[in-house]
Amino acid sequence: MLSAVLKEHQARQQGRKEQQELKRKEAIKASNDLTQALVDHLNVGVAQAYLNQKRLDTEAKHLHHNATTFAKQTQQWFLLVQNFSSALKEIGDVENWAKSIEGDMRLVSSSVEYAYKGT
Repeated sequence: MLSAVLKEHQARQQGRKEQQELKRKEAIKASNDLTQALVDHLNVGVAQAYLNQKRLDTEAKHLHHNATTFAKQTQQWFLLVQNFSSALKEIGDVENWAKSIEGDMRLVSSSVEYAYKGT
C-alpha cells in the first residue's frame, strides 16, 4: 500500500514535471516569437531609413552636380556680358572718336572755305 502511494506520487510528480517542461518550452517559443517579431519590426524601420538615406545621398550628388554646372554656366554668362559691355564701350569710344573727327573736319572745311572766299 505504501509503495503504491509512492508510485502514484512519483507518477503524478513525473506528469507535473512533463507539464512544467511543456509549458517552459511553450514560454520559450512564445518569447522567441515575440523577440523575432520585435526585431522584424525594427528591421523594417532600419531598412526604410537606409533606403531614405541612400535616396538622399543620390539626390545630394545630383544637386551638387547641378550646382557645379550652374556655376560654370553663370561664369560663362558673366564673361559673355563682360565682353558685350566692353564691346559697347568700344563702340561708344569709336562714336566719340568719329564725332571728334567730324568736328575737326568741319572746322578744317569751314577754314578752307573761309580762306577760299577771302582770296
